[in-house]
Amino acid sequence: MKLTPPRFLKPMNKFVVALQKLGIPAGPAMVLTVPGRKSGLPRSTPMTPFEFDGGLYVVAGYPGADWAANVRAAGVGTLTRGRRSRRVRIAELTAEDARRVLRVFPAQVPVGVAFAKRSGLVKDGSADEFEALAGQLAVFRFDPA
Repeated sequence: MKLTPPRFLKPMNKFVVALQKLGIPAGPAMVLTVPGRKSGLPRSTPMTPFEFDGGLYVVAGYPGADWAANVRAAGVGTLTRGRRSRRVRIAELTAEDARRVLRVFPAQVPVGVAFAKRSGLVKDGSADEFEALAGQLAVFRFDPA
């Protein structure tokens, strides 16, 4: 399933990245910067990672997200929040391993639930609905580099 991102997403992402460059944290969002898979140029994407079971995870907002393809190709990146940055190794979870993370996602990232509802990925935003997206939505774990 490949969805088209909402029109507001690109301008909103640019705004959040600009805030972060000024050292202003934008809520719980962080900016992940990885080399582009084709150009090799740095690509920065806002996201909302969350802690679960001793790890730091992020869920792609929609299937086929370009940033997820860049992350897969890079395997490493830099997470920034405000003026603080850290290098991370990035591992994609298998569909089976992603189930547990997707179940807790609605409680951990309410803004992500709203996004998924607007995108038509889920109807109610329940843990069961998100778990059912395992294998469709990319789920990544960040580890210290």
